[in-house]
Amino acid sequence: MSPSALNAADTAWMLVATALVLLMTPALAFFYGGLVRSKNALNTMMMSFVALGFVGVFWALIGYSLAFSTGGAWVGDLSHLFLRNVGLEAQGTIPHVLFMAYQGTFAIITAVLISGAIVERMRFSIYVLFITLWSLIVYSPIAHWVWGGGWLAKWGALDFAGGTVVHVNAAVAALAAAIAVGKRQEYPSSSLLPHSVPLTLLGAGLLWFGWFGFNAGSALAASPIAGLAFVTTLLAPAATLLVWTFLDAARSRKPTAVGAATAIVVGLVAITPAAGYISPLSALALGAIAAVPSYLGLMIRVKTALDDSLDVVAAHGVGGTVGALLTGVFAQKSWNGVADGALFGNPRQLVIQATAVAAVAVYSGVVSFALLKLIGLVTPLRATVEDETTGLDVTLHGEEAYLHEG
Repeated sequence: MSPSALNAADTAWMLVATALVLLMTPALAFFYGGLVRSKNALNTMMMSFVALGFVGVFWALIGYSLAFSTGGAWVGDLSHLFLRNVGLEAQGTIPHVLFMAYQGTFAIITAVLISGAIVERMRFSIYVLFITLWSLIVYSPIAHWVWGGGWLAKWGALDFAGGTVVHVNAAVAALAAAIAVGKRQEYPSSSLLPHSVPLTLLGAGLLWFGWFGFNAGSALAASPIAGLAFVTTLLAPAATLLVWTFLDAARSRKPTAVGAATAIVVGLVAITPAAGYISPLSALALGAIAAVPSYLGLMIRVKTALDDSLDVVAAHGVGGTVGALLTGVFAQKSWNGVADGALFGNPRQLVIQATAVAAVAVYSGVVSFALLKLIGLVTPLRATVEDETTGLDVTLHGEEAYLHEG
């Protein structure tokens, strides 16, 4: 497109949206950091912050080209390697370089989501190596499949802002990591309680704020569809929170703050693939429905030996899957101008959505597990028993979140 295709309003909105999505990574640091024990708070938060550097740099150098250059059905080519041909020319109606930066914030937060499954035990250096490689060989190809003109895009899979690309992808990788790294020393024999629920609530609030950039920004313009995505991002988590509160009250008669924070995230995850494709009323229904399977997933996980420490699978895997499938049910062409779902006469869309979820889950699970095993052949994946017992803040970073003066 020529420079005349650039639109000032769209560019202004996408500058804001990019900053909002970038904020989600520190927000996740607070959300995750509050849920672990105080001796691991900084280590957990650093797992989010460090990705801003490593994943961000390698996205610009290599990952963007693999995801968004023309390439083939499975992966992009190297035509944008080292940001070649990524300048001020229009990508849609915004500068190409801004589009690259916006998509980079997605790559960062997706990789960081994985950390919730392996906090309090994985070696920090190995985690950094893993998420950097993972962003290139797992995230970038899947982003190409769905958003870069790859095979799922051509087949008509609907994923407005990342139900499959971000949440299912990260959750299955998190499951692979939890299995490969193993459970914490004390799990499940002792109670591993959150050290700061207020931090987690702060993180949930900031995530919701940033998520407006995540979903409404995925319209890539200051457009009516951005407005629709903004509204559905408001309504769906509200409905999830409402239903979750009743579920908590019915189970224990005590609605919990951690439950409320989790419910907000589950609702945000579930609406992500559908945000610009469904009506506001459908968003309320989607959010309400999504609360139940994720809540049950949490209840089931605690009865197993799987140490998915911060329930990435139940929140992001189950929530993302439900959201992706319900996109195939509630999508409405009269709102989105793209496609109808099963509820509006197009049951084939649900089949396409299910296929996309399955394909992403298989690729992410197999490649993530293989990558971890290969790294494990060279160097241990997890911290020593002594380091884990003492706490990873002191042993891996030489710092403490809280100074305890006698």
